[in-house]
Amino acid sequence: MTAARVAAVDLGAASGRVIAARVGPDLLELTEVARFANTAVRAGGTLHWDVLNLYRNILDGLRDAGPLDSIGIDSWAVDYGLLDADGRLLGNPVHYRDSRTDGVIERVLRQVPPERLYATTGLQLQPFNTLFQLVAARDTAQLAAARTLLLMPDLLAYWLTGEIGAERTNASTTQLLDVNSGTWAAELAGQVGIPAAILPPLREPGQAVGVLNADTGLGPVQVTAVASHDTASAVVGVPASGERFAYLSCGTWSLVGVELDRPVLTEQSRAANFTNEIGVDGTVRYLRNVMGLWLLQECQRVWGDDDVEPLLRAAARSPAFRAVIDPDDPLFLPPGDMPARIAEACRRTGQPVPGTPAETVRCILDSLALAHRAAILDAQRLSGREVDVVHIVGGGARNELLCRLTADACGLPVLAGPVEATALGNILVQARALGVVGGELADLRKLIRDTQPVRRFEPQGDDADWSAAAARLNR
Repeated sequence: MTAARVAAVDLGAASGRVIAARVGPDLLELTEVARFANTAVRAGGTLHWDVLNLYRNILDGLRDAGPLDSIGIDSWAVDYGLLDADGRLLGNPVHYRDSRTDGVIERVLRQVPPERLYATTGLQLQPFNTLFQLVAARDTAQLAAARTLLLMPDLLAYWLTGEIGAERTNASTTQLLDVNSGTWAAELAGQVGIPAAILPPLREPGQAVGVLNADTGLGPVQVTAVASHDTASAVVGVPASGERFAYLSCGTWSLVGVELDRPVLTEQSRAANFTNEIGVDGTVRYLRNVMGLWLLQECQRVWGDDDVEPLLRAAARSPAFRAVIDPDDPLFLPPGDMPARIAEACRRTGQPVPGTPAETVRCILDSLALAHRAAILDAQRLSGREVDVVHIVGGGARNELLCRLTADACGLPVLAGPVEATALGNILVQARALGVVGGELADLRKLIRDTQPVRRFEPQGDDADWSAAAARLNR
């Protein structure tokens, strides 16, 4: 086989896509064949994912993609479905923004010292990590009846093929995987009351999962495990040359970090709230989660304004640093009236309250650029890996103002694109498994550089202005 036709099922927190691709040694052509909303549903006081609707849309998209050699699925991290002894789903998966994990971190840290938790899992403390979600569900009838836990891409692959497993890059986001051994941390799970028996066998990116079952009506197409955490696929899709780069996978979240060959588990790293997640080919994604464009998306929802470009043009004309916020303030995590929350944060810190949507957007983007700067400076300091360039991939690569501000804040050139880095990483892992492209990460990235456009933003302005704005946040 000299070329293959594959499909990437790429699920984000707000929408999903099915992207078909023709791929070979010098060929990488993408066609979006389906796009659909991924809308959370609140029922009985709990925020859920509408997973059956997602599955139906995936099947429709795969049908529209036509004949395929392989299918790969990636999604957001940490959320899961529970299967009973008959392999049936026990209720709709709960959304990571649900409030059930409020206060759970503190409960867990009374059982497991934070130093031990970090030394074992290498993950920053986030209230939505799978470990904390399961502790929140520890005394429920649902967890008592569960026999298998499947993360979202693995649940969908199970419905497609009947095969059970957990892809390792996504498993590394759960805070239930031992980052040193790459195996489930069964002792840790047991210590916090999670039955380790529900954790399924692990599989690697590129491993064959199984063949589409007859229920799909789509024929015997292979499903291939990809880097099923969308950030892991996005990092594969970074068109970097060499090692001295930072990546910024920017969408609803900004995942900001460097690629290493071993985890950083120092006390300084833990105190800086950096995470060590497993990447493709034994790499480590050393990164910090930043709240990202969720802030802007929620503002647009409240304003009833779907067109972001006029907002960005107006924000570019607004004064810089009039007010800045900490994007990772827990105040901003749940859905709600984001403009009012931003106004309250500015009021609380004695800063001018944004008076127009343009001023609110400028506040958000200045603040995100500051958070990107802090994460990249910390990643270099803590890992010893120096950075010459920042690659912004994902939907945020379209946001010219954010790209310019990030270049200015970091004092480094920014290469923006590809927007479809996650789908590209998904596709190239499948293509490598099929034997139609080269075997190293460097080879996959060269194919992206040779076929996908990027834009370059050179840093401008005065670093002292950014330092002064950062100091205001750290008072």
